[in-house]
Amino acid sequence: MSQFVAAACQMDSKDTKEDNLNRALSFVDEASEIGADLVTFPEMVTYIGDKDRYPEIAEPLDGPTVNKFAEKARENDLYVHTGSFFEQIPDSDRVYNTSVVIDSDGNVLNSYRKSHLFDIELDGNVEYQESACVAPGDKAVTVETEFATLGLSICYDLRFPQLYQTMAHRGANVMLVPAAFTMFTGKDHWESLLRARAIENQAYIIAPGQIGDKPSSVPTYGRTLIVDPWGNVISKAKDREEMITATIDMDYLNAVRRDLQSLRHARPNVYELPE
Repeated sequence: MSQFVAAACQMDSKDTKEDNLNRALSFVDEASEIGADLVTFPEMVTYIGDKDRYPEIAEPLDGPTVNKFAEKARENDLYVHTGSFFEQIPDSDRVYNTSVVIDSDGNVLNSYRKSHLFDIELDGNVEYQESACVAPGDKAVTVETEFATLGLSICYDLRFPQLYQTMAHRGANVMLVPAAFTMFTGKDHWESLLRARAIENQAYIIAPGQIGDKPSSVPTYGRTLIVDPWGNVISKAKDREEMITATIDMDYLNAVRRDLQSLRHARPNVYELPE
């Protein structure tokens, strides 16, 4: 398949899990109606609210959220990227922040747990500590599909180019970045970082975001984007809950990689990062 249609859903999720999930499932139907082959969702698609409730909200990978998305994928004959939801960790007060990719037959192809957690300390005071309630994943994940190789990431991962380079060198050519970027950082960094990851890795970037004021949390930026391998923004959401689409052209991607061969010139023996 040299071209396919991707949909990215910008959502205003709150703290009522059932309402959020039902809205997401309705977007799958909408994506099918416009002929999308893949529909994607933002970070924390089913719940944004009091962090003390994360263990209560969390569920296993084969729980109702994934099962309902799988049923919709099968009904509508399209691929679904669930965005992220909270996954239970047995015998732990923490949860994983997890994404799942489901094929058009309703089969789970793979899952990814957010690797980089947003902890910030200023002047000796903890300002925000995601790691207090969320445990990090420990591996990069790519997913082979009939139309592309997907690279999976979540929100704060976007600031760590090494993750995307790892996925690109494993063959990823479409990177998914579900997010709940804050208004404060999003207005200055969101688009710049997404375009940089697209250019560096000569990959399409599909970045569905949360928008709006949130219970027990800060306002989110939105501006869901789809970016092409040259770094051009080819679809962008307005400041509201909505679905955007774009045609992903793999022949164009292959031409970009053929004509500017930077992926071939990586020199991992030169690069060094401290543990």
